[in-house]
Amino acid sequence: MLKGNAIIGQSGGPTSVINASLAGVVDTASNSKAIRRVFGMRFGIEGVLQNFLLDLGAESKETLNGLKTTPSSALGSTRLKLQDEHFEPILKQLKKFDIRYFFMIGGNDTMDTIHRVVEYAQHSGYDMIGVGVSKTVDNDLFGTDHTPGYPSAARYVAMSVLQGGLLARDMQRVDQYVIFQTVGRSAGWLPGAAACARRSPADPPHIILMPEVPFEKDRFLSTVEQVQKRYGFCSVVCGEGVAYADGTPVSASQTTDKFGNVEFGAMGGTSAALMLHRMIEDAFGWRGEFQVTESLQMCAADRAVKLDIKEAYGCGREAVRLAVKGVDGVMVTITRENGKGEPYKSGFGTIELGKVANAERPVPKKFIRADGLFVTQQFLDYVQPLIGELPSYASLAIKRAKP
Repeated sequence: MLKGNAIIGQSGGPTSVINASLAGVVDTASNSKAIRRVFGMRFGIEGVLQNFLLDLGAESKETLNGLKTTPSSALGSTRLKLQDEHFEPILKQLKKFDIRYFFMIGGNDTMDTIHRVVEYAQHSGYDMIGVGVSKTVDNDLFGTDHTPGYPSAARYVAMSVLQGGLLARDMQRVDQYVIFQTVGRSAGWLPGAAACARRSPADPPHIILMPEVPFEKDRFLSTVEQVQKRYGFCSVVCGEGVAYADGTPVSASQTTDKFGNVEFGAMGGTSAALMLHRMIEDAFGWRGEFQVTESLQMCAADRAVKLDIKEAYGCGREAVRLAVKGVDGVMVTITRENGKGEPYKSGFGTIELGKVANAERPVPKKFIRADGLFVTQQFLDYVQPLIGELPSYASLAIKRAKP
């Protein structure tokens, strides 16, 4: 059994339950015979480079327990892309603190960071084990049924569209359409979750635009017009990364981050929702609304799903359990253990870090309706157990009074 200290970091965008995973790692590592001390990276891998580590063992039990229901990234996050010159100083710091167990919570780029740091250490003759804990509201990590953080963000979207849909329905004489934009650069898992708000064909959302389906302006506008004529208004949900067939984002942004990813809504571009809003306004002359909540989907603790908190904490615990057993170079995954028609039940598995870092998981075709403008029942069967029951609101019968 490898003995030494452990370090944990958070990277990329946060979720409502990322700190539950942090608590799972710290709690389990603190009780391990193989791990003497537990350190935290302040602002991800930047904390290692800048000699800014936190002594997580000095935190009170009350604080650590409170992390389970605290949103955002308690350690502080980063989007630093590692360069070749970073590895030597990183290893020097890890040796200084006798780090033998290396944990990070994040998405594709984070898994790549773990893989590269641990591989460099091992090639340099320094024994260290690295295990990743999955995280992303986008739900696009390869090899897992879903990611911690997705259920809570999906519920946020569904609740927003449900409640905003009532507003849109009742304000249809003022605004004939409303567009709600979700985060999700290249996957439609979040916009798809909005379908859980719909109980009848008249209910929002009426149209769901996903990055997996090339955007067709004429088809979109034709459908908007049909829906508005039928119900008096049209509710549209779109992923921020929806794009035309040639790959041009509907948002038309030309700004990219350090990893080369398009920054939707950044300066130099606009949001997909605003562009869709302009299309409808130009085509029909209607007044409408667009709603872009951005990072609120990542930190709405008031809508966090208890299942999500439990699974996120469990992923942190499982990462430590695997590491002290000598399992290296993997990310903890969530597996769905129930059969069709059975109550939801999950477990844990693993996937190699390299496979996660170099792959994405789009929404499969079987989850997308044939016309590309909504999801299928199979998608609803997948997502509804994750977000739980939504509230039911009263609606008037709308019976015209007679004198």
